Amino acid sequence: MKKYMSLMLIVSLLCTFFVFGVNAEDGEELTRLSFGEDGKFTVLQLTDPQEDACLADGLIEFIEKSIEVTDPDFIVITGDLVENSRAGDISDSEIFKEGVTVDGDYEKTLENTKKAVEQIFAPLEASGIPYAVTQGNNDYSSEVTLEDWMAIYAEYPNCITAEYCDMLSTKVDYYVPVYSASGEPAFGLWMLDNGKGFGEAQMNWLTSYDNGGVPGVVFEHIPLDDMGNLYEECKIWDEGALISGTKAYRLNAEIAMGHAEGIIDPGTTTDIFKAYKAKNVVGAFFGHWHTSGFTGVWDGVTFGMTYGCQFSKMGPYGVRTVTFDEATGTIETTLYEYVNGEFAEQIDEPYAEYDNAFDKALNAVICFFENIFNALKYALKF
Repeated sequence: MKKYMSLMLIVSLLCTFFVFGVNAEDGEELTRLSFGEDGKFTVLQLTDPQEDACLADGLIEFIEKSIEVTDPDFIVITGDLVENSRAGDISDSEIFKEGVTVDGDYEKTLENTKKAVEQIFAPLEASGIPYAVTQGNNDYSSEVTLEDWMAIYAEYPNCITAEYCDMLSTKVDYYVPVYSASGEPAFGLWMLDNGKGFGEAQMNWLTSYDNGGVPGVVFEHIPLDDMGNLYEECKIWDEGALISGTKAYRLNAEIAMGHAEGIIDPGTTTDIFKAYKAKNVVGAFFGHWHTSGFTGVWDGVTFGMTYGCQFSKMGPYGVRTVTFDEATGTIETTLYEYVNGEFAEQIDEPYAEYDNAFDKALNAVICFFENIFNALKYALKF
């Protein structure tokens, strides 16, 4: 009996520190995250591996190096762990056997998904660093149920993905506090699920959840329309120009820097962004676009689009760090590009202006064909 009671006490103590899986209740503690002695807390964002049971060559090394280079306190994967289906690629040893979904065979689909996740999570588990996941559109397209997704996450000791929103049948949303040295929450991580939209019930949870007013950041898969406010209207011959309908836009170099291959028209303020502001969100970081990586500030919120790590598709590839400063209550973010097997900080200069008519005409022609190429490339990736 004493041995039995001792065992139960140990289990109870472990549960006090870690709560994993599908049934975490609203406000229930996950794993306790705290600022370091330097008063900093760094999150590494990975996104869009889009894998299957046979991983693309180089992905594991990419994850391992990203952890080594950034030395994070926490890791977030913002969706699309798996690809539901794909015509085939030459990035691994199983050519033309791509995607986890096997039509008509759910158990095989689930088996493929588990194998993909096991391989992706292996270097994360080996690091001993806690990590979390937000759902992506391809994760849903795999047709694996959320109950099974959450059961998969629960198998990994360092994965703290949970569900607070009572939406397990359709969505997964949760909040993770980061504690100061005094033991009080000082920052918060909002893990939001917009892999297939963001519904009314989620909005109700977001607006009603009591985070104590501390500043925080959001991690989601699909970028908000508000990110369009980082763009400015321009001429087709301007460097960085992208076509949207009958107009051309590019990142506004006064408020945003980086590389964009997609565009969201400016001028939108969503209710979700208003909820961000009400919850003292100071940063929001996304994936989904794969080959775009840029950062900007709009209405006091730092937005970040992060490169993916879909080695079965075209690059560039990269990661992002977000570092909270307890003393100042601010964040800093760094975008890394992965080139020739090494990470380097992305450094951007403002767009150069063209001085003569010939340069402008030449650039207009280049931009025209570049936009056609990017449109085709973007369509093929999704």
